[in-house]
Amino acid sequence: QVQLVESGGGLVQAGDSLRLSCAASGRDISNYVMGWFRQAPGKEREFVAAIGWSGRNPNYADSVKGRFTISTDYAKSTVFLQMSSLKPEETSVYYCAADASPYPNRQARSWDYWGQGTQVTVSS
Repeated sequence: QVQLVESGGGLVQAGDSLRLSCAASGRDISNYVMGWFRQAPGKEREFVAAIGWSGRNPNYADSVKGRFTISTDYAKSTVFLQMSSLKPEETSVYYCAADASPYPNRQARSWDYWGQGTQVTVSS
């Protein structure tokens, strides 16, 4: 079992930056790939970024490449999502997720564990 707790959401203006954190705990957490997803009202949950605990080979949705950075602090079992140049259309609940597959896909339904989410609101 894996537990994930997000923090760091809030209200920001367009163009601002924000850093989300995800505290992970549970058995063999190092065996999981970690990811961030987001879900806006009335829309499906969409992939944002993913990374292994080694920090190598992060991958990103095209819409956030160059603006968002996913990273890990293995010693603290924490995953971060640094977001910059935020846009109003990126207002969503942001979720941390964990997947036991070494090559997870970008479909939310295939990921194994989820946090409760943290709200990010970007005003124009």
